[in-house]
Amino acid sequence: MGPPVREGDDPAQRVPGIFMLAARDLFDLLDQPAYSHLEVMISFYEIYCGKLYDLLNERQLLQARENAKQQVVIAGLQEVPLENCHQLMGIVDYGLRARSTGSTGANADSSRSHAILAICLHDVETGALHGKFSFIDLAGSERGADVTDSAKETRIEGAEVNKSLLALKECIRALDQQQDHTPFRGSKLTQVLKDSLVGPDCRTVMIANISPSDIAVEHSLNTLRYAYRVKELRRGGRPGAPASVPVSEV
Repeated sequence: MGPPVREGDDPAQRVPGIFMLAARDLFDLLDQPAYSHLEVMISFYEIYCGKLYDLLNERQLLQARENAKQQVVIAGLQEVPLENCHQLMGIVDYGLRARSTGSTGANADSSRSHAILAICLHDVETGALHGKFSFIDLAGSERGADVTDSAKETRIEGAEVNKSLLALKECIRALDQQQDHTPFRGSKLTQVLKDSLVGPDCRTVMIANISPSDIAVEHSLNTLRYAYRVKELRRGGRPGAPASVPVSEV
């Protein structure tokens, strides 16, 4: 999702991200009479060291629970009405300033958490959920050799990130192989992403973000290896079948 806006930056000159482009298309559709009964709500939270924090509500601690329909609900999560794309950018910038970051061997301003930006469509009269867009910014994995900081907190952060990314890969593998059990409870990340990975109407795309610099070649290779494993997964293991979770071409 990128770093927060720095003082003096001109928002009009910023290159729009994928969530901004999606919001533009969304509001264009909502201008049509057929969708006039819908309203847009936005929420923004992070998963840091296995715990959920609301980035729009002073980092309040949240709880992920399953309801009677086995749907994951984030208890206490604040949803903010969204009127236009300009407001979206302001909300995202506000949330990014509250997100957990730190200095690592790979990046001086590295995200130390997974961030989930959710844009929901609700019926104005009934409040029923009509649709949902989830944009997940995954924190980068770290090898032990890359962790130069001896601080215990930094090592714990890296271990939690790696654990959650491994759990995500195992869930994707279980879905691909149509196993009887999918370990969504292996981490908070996979638990909250359950509705993005299962269900007849869900669509999930993974985008690998790599650096063109030779300084970051090892990190780029690790990212590409992770994405390649996901891309090679086939529904039920049948050669030639479509991938269950598409990965964008690099």
